[in-house]
Amino acid sequence: MSRDMSYDAVMKRKNEIMKKAVGIDYQVFESGCIAFDYERMMQEVGYTIDEVRKIQAETGVGNTPLLELKNLTKLARKVAPPGKGARIFVKDEACNPSGSFKDRRASVSVYRAQKLGYKGVIAATSGNYGAAVASQAAMRGLNCIVVQEVFDSRGRGQPEILEKGRKCEAFGAEVIQLTVGPELFYTFLCLLDETGYFNASLYTPFAIAGIETLGYELAEQVRAIAGKDPDAVVVTHAGGGNVTGTARGLLKAGCKNTKIIGASVDLTGLHMASDRDFNRKSFTTGHTGFGVPFATWPDRADVPRNAARPLRYLDRYVTVSQGEVFYITEALAQLEGLERGPAGNTSLAAAFAIAQEMDEDQVIVVQETEYTGAGKLPSAQLTFAKEMGVEVRRGDPADDKPGERIIIPEHPSQIRVKEVDLNVLRKSYISNCLENYRVEKVTEEDIKFLAEDTKTDEEYVKNILKDLGVKF
Repeated sequence: MSRDMSYDAVMKRKNEIMKKAVGIDYQVFESGCIAFDYERMMQEVGYTIDEVRKIQAETGVGNTPLLELKNLTKLARKVAPPGKGARIFVKDEACNPSGSFKDRRASVSVYRAQKLGYKGVIAATSGNYGAAVASQAAMRGLNCIVVQEVFDSRGRGQPEILEKGRKCEAFGAEVIQLTVGPELFYTFLCLLDETGYFNASLYTPFAIAGIETLGYELAEQVRAIAGKDPDAVVVTHAGGGNVTGTARGLLKAGCKNTKIIGASVDLTGLHMASDRDFNRKSFTTGHTGFGVPFATWPDRADVPRNAARPLRYLDRYVTVSQGEVFYITEALAQLEGLERGPAGNTSLAAAFAIAQEMDEDQVIVVQETEYTGAGKLPSAQLTFAKEMGVEVRRGDPADDKPGERIIIPEHPSQIRVKEVDLNVLRKSYISNCLENYRVEKVTEEDIKFLAEDTKTDEEYVKNILKDLGVKF
């Protein structure tokens, strides 16, 4: 008898499908109403730094160069107050096989799939991660399916996303392209159920363990070059895995005082699942449309318990505008001779501004670069934005309005960061936990977990619970 593949039936089976497709019984780590043993999950299911390094070395992942951006540092110092302007470095993750740091995530997931005997892997992605999974699957002889949200209802897709789809196909993956909407997760679940392939999710312990080597390497390289730990590391924040894995790697390397700063492109007001808004943004990743929702409710992911928990690690969270990122993309190419894509340049735009707050003897590191065919140059995305009725002009980026205006700075002094209040995100996260787990009374175990998950303390959590009228 064939299984019922209707939307409702598949959604009812989602936990069963996920458990089979990932090979993790998440229930063994759960306790209380909200709490689960996060560190135990990471230790028992993930891999050590040394183990991951060996896995990644097999497929040429990692050991990417750390480059000092001397010309951009000089420029930052010209517009900074006297004595200010930290040394800016970038970890050039474009040197990985498929061109982004996501090879680190994919390497461990595909290795795990091969080790457990799966015949193939499936990834849901806008494209960069899909290319990484496809590349790793090709090296290890596994089949690969990439599910990609590409088009609006009129069949239009952004140049960057289309280019990423072609890249996935170049590595031998079968690419299934969808219009924006709720069918992405449903299609993903159906494929996992039908094929029996491994879910190469961005949010498993395997994926996060893969990024830990990035933070660890970064610490080693800064010590070798500057003779000290990095003072700050800026990480592009989308789904939270980049922040989580990098921070964990830095901590494992002993960098207890390094500030972890998340950076996203400000796309306030644009809804990621809206057919109208989908193509009125010029960035497909690294923006607030993922950064804020995944910070305030990480377990919205395609696994029962997300291993990416950004609020555990963030010391600061800032945003930059689309125009500022386009400006720094050209500055990187013309001043440093590096042509790189938008996600890493989101962090670079933030780092350029933040470096001006810091002393000249301090070190700030942009944690990754990204290289995607149509995304590494502003022209394709900006041309598409104009076709969608978005105004593009020079001016003060403070006048930027997502979906309506992209304002490219006229001078480097106009690159600024906006602060995101982490306390607002923390309160929203705790509220979402209560709502999603239908909690009426919180246990002491839950309070301890929430304190760890928000990088606060139990008294802080209790005060928020009181504000929300929750018993404990």
